[in-house]
Amino acid sequence: MDVGDYRAHDALGLAALIRAGEVSREEVLAAACAAIEADNPALGAVVRTRFERAAEEARALDADAPFAGVPTLTKDLLMAIGGEPLAFGSAAMAEWRAPEDSSLVRRVREAGFAILGQTATPELGLMGITEPKAFPHPVNPWAPAHSPGGSSGGSAAAVAGGLVPLALAGDGGGSIRIPASHCGLFGLKPSRGRVPLGPMFGEVWQGAVVEHALTRSVRDSAALLDAINGMDEGSPWPLPREAGFLAALERPPEGLRVAVSLGEPLGAPLGTRLDPEVRRAVEQAAARLEGLGHHVEWADPPVDGEALADSYLTLYLGHLAADLAWISEQTGVPVSRLALEPSTRAIGRLGRCLPARDYESAKRYWNRAAREMAAFHRRFDMLLMPVAATPAPRRGELYPSAARERLMSLLAIPGSAHLALRAGMLKRLAADSLRRTPYTQLANLTGQPAMSLPLHITPEGLPVGVQVLGPMGDEKRLLALAARLEAEVAWGRHLPRV
Repeated sequence: MDVGDYRAHDALGLAALIRAGEVSREEVLAAACAAIEADNPALGAVVRTRFERAAEEARALDADAPFAGVPTLTKDLLMAIGGEPLAFGSAAMAEWRAPEDSSLVRRVREAGFAILGQTATPELGLMGITEPKAFPHPVNPWAPAHSPGGSSGGSAAAVAGGLVPLALAGDGGGSIRIPASHCGLFGLKPSRGRVPLGPMFGEVWQGAVVEHALTRSVRDSAALLDAINGMDEGSPWPLPREAGFLAALERPPEGLRVAVSLGEPLGAPLGTRLDPEVRRAVEQAAARLEGLGHHVEWADPPVDGEALADSYLTLYLGHLAADLAWISEQTGVPVSRLALEPSTRAIGRLGRCLPARDYESAKRYWNRAAREMAAFHRRFDMLLMPVAATPAPRRGELYPSAARERLMSLLAIPGSAHLALRAGMLKRLAADSLRRTPYTQLANLTGQPAMSLPLHITPEGLPVGVQVLGPMGDEKRLLALAARLEAEVAWGRHLPRV
């Protein structure tokens, strides 16, 4: 199998060829390794490879497993491979090794995947771009001067660049959907707790983080969810394993009530300006749904965008402070001496000053937003709105400037972090970090599933995804709708030129 043949198939397509004996899993792995070796120096998607270990593990895979030896990549964040490096995108963790496999990694192996390496992520997954100082910056395969987004930017670049048909990803505030939108891929964020984060963690960011994948096809996403969903031992979320996600694609949903929004309540408090191409993508998607027989009505989500952003950033600050303490424990290096990026260190200082009362109050707003959205979904089956306010930004455009980093360093002055919080630093952080991507955090806070669909390409050749949210636990209907639109648009028929 040459690289061109390898790239012509999605993961289930490759698995079918292997099971039929038309190609061996060794040939498929060899093609994947060749693609990574040839193209990753330009893409910067993969930060670490394990080709020999993957080949050994592939020989022991169950021949009847659904993915039968198909290659994949994990994200360099949370997805632990026992005894191997996991840096979380940070120089502070560069030498750290995970004590055991994560539950997700175990299930991915049981599903028949061969893990060839780890993909790039921003430091600790904190940004909607992937430009860590400790590792290469992945480029957008559609336009190398542009970012693939984040925090799963390395996974998105790897899939869009044809290195693997599917790469694992995580989403705590849009980190699957934003890269999917920027790279022309399908990206599903499952419901809260659907995919376990154990055994190192029970929940991350109070349950906002959910792991899954970036894929070229809807069926790959559905088949993977069949294989990895359900609580693990000790999980805080009692969701048993559920089947039927792939089978759901065979029954296109009929007569859906779809709300359409440009996300004004979420973006306006942050000063967001919606790009005309994003507006066009949403309007065209609404017209397409109407043409398929669904009832489409313009209606905004009933939430307070400013309160939502404040609540999200408050939890973000508190968790980062705890994460830095954990990294210090794992590495034996005091927090003050950890090799962190200036923005990470500054936000961690703010988090250490956050009163527990404010943290808990912020979490309580999540419940209010979830109840409001549950009531909204009694009227509408789904909500269609933007993923991001713009197509992919240029690389370096959104990373904190040197002047901003120097300003953040002033938070090291005793008492300054407390003063900064009281002076409204949280709102400034929310506006700065979420202005381009204010539409994705809603589903993380409410826990409901959401997906990015690659339905539009700008005249400049940049993909733009549209987001669809469903009620809690409604992945099957989301996936079925995605498959119907995929059949209509045929977005998987090509990859961008590397």
